[in-house]
Amino acid sequence: MQSALHIDEKDNLVTCLREIKKGETINIEGKDYTANADIPVFHKMAIADIKKGENCMKYGQIIGTATVDIHTGDYVHVHNCESTRGRGDRK
Repeated sequence: MQSALHIDEKDNLVTCLREIKKGETINIEGKDYTANADIPVFHKMAIADIKKGENCMKYGQIIGTATVDIHTGDYVHVHNCESTRGRGDRK
């Protein structure tokens, strides 16, 4: 079974299709990635380094902005990525 979903070559995130444990190495399109934290099923893992302020890309779309430096293998969620979609609190 495939461990993660990678849709577009521009993506720097993948969606994990099962729970990934910290230290576990998964292969995505012939390249190995090691998780730096436990990642719940259907959550995101970085497959490239993303600097603070850079775009987080999934499914070929910008889904947020990194609020801190994110490293390859990091769990990506609200603690390190701020959504750029549907924000009614920002003008």
